[in-house]
Amino acid sequence: MSTRRSFLKTAAVTTGAVGATALGSAHIYAEEPKKITWRLQTYAGPALAEHVIKPSIDAFNQAANGQMEIQLYYADQLVPTGELFRAMQRGTIDAVQSDDDSIAAPVDVSVFGGYFPFATRYSLDVPVLFEKYGLRQIWEEAYGEVEGVTWLGAGAWDPCHFATVEPIRSLADLKGKRIFTFPTAGKFLSRFGVIPVTLPWEDVEVAVQTGELDGITWSGITEDYTVGWANVTKYFLTNNISGAWIGSYFANSEKWAEVPAHLQTLFKLCMDSSHYYRQHWYWGGEAQLRVEGGKLQLTTIPDAEWATVEAEAHKFWDEIAKISPRSAKVVEIFKKYNALMTKAGPPYRY
Repeated sequence: MSTRRSFLKTAAVTTGAVGATALGSAHIYAEEPKKITWRLQTYAGPALAEHVIKPSIDAFNQAANGQMEIQLYYADQLVPTGELFRAMQRGTIDAVQSDDDSIAAPVDVSVFGGYFPFATRYSLDVPVLFEKYGLRQIWEEAYGEVEGVTWLGAGAWDPCHFATVEPIRSLADLKGKRIFTFPTAGKFLSRFGVIPVTLPWEDVEVAVQTGELDGITWSGITEDYTVGWANVTKYFLTNNISGAWIGSYFANSEKWAEVPAHLQTLFKLCMDSSHYYRQHWYWGGEAQLRVEGGKLQLTTIPDAEWATVEAEAHKFWDEIAKISPRSAKVVEIFKKYNALMTKAGPPYRY
């Protein structure tokens, strides 16, 4: 895991003497610039990382032209996901791709990372909220108060659905189900009798097979098929508690400051490339696999019953707003944005 550094030092000295006069010349070639090497850990396992981050990191390493290399590590490979923030803060790792909630970021906005219930309906909501409704400035302010970590930006992932061993066709079917999910999403779902379970990502598939888990509420159907969860579950609930996961990129502040401006720009462009890839990969996959997947049977909770879940989510929002004035500001933005989308009507809201 040690960083390799290569130095080239050559010198040539030519001396000669003519009578009492000595003529000498020394040619010292400049040392090559030291290559910057980062270790970046993602929240995703290998199969999922092939889509959500690896193409962009490969592109960065190629475009950096030997000036910088990012070594990519997968979920829990170097550090458990829940310890990623502190490890990055200490400099044990240099950068992270994850949501604020899962890495236990010590900021009041961390609960909004991942799947904040019913805050978004579609993946495009996330960049609009960050770039046009002020969430970027709020996140920058929050992380500006934390030593050692720089928040670099957020993007959208897939919606949050249930994939389960037994069918879910009503809220009553949720009671007692042991479900692998995210911290804040789990806290919300516990209101309906769900028992949230935290496990290392790589252990989830086996936990479903052994009966330790009854299902997963961690992704949409694209990930269920990509990572193998569709092989161990039987049903997919078409209702979701969030239209898109909010994930971010973070870096150790000292390490980020050491990166030249042109490579910082390149990294941010590669982040945008990753965000764009996920937009079409998930959007197309969610529809195609519902229709053509073949492994998971679709179930649905009736709209009238599911509306009670959304109503409960708005109560949950008000509780979260009490955490801090900044949390209240985020909740107010979600309310304003969703009200506007509802008034705009189709295709923004139905």
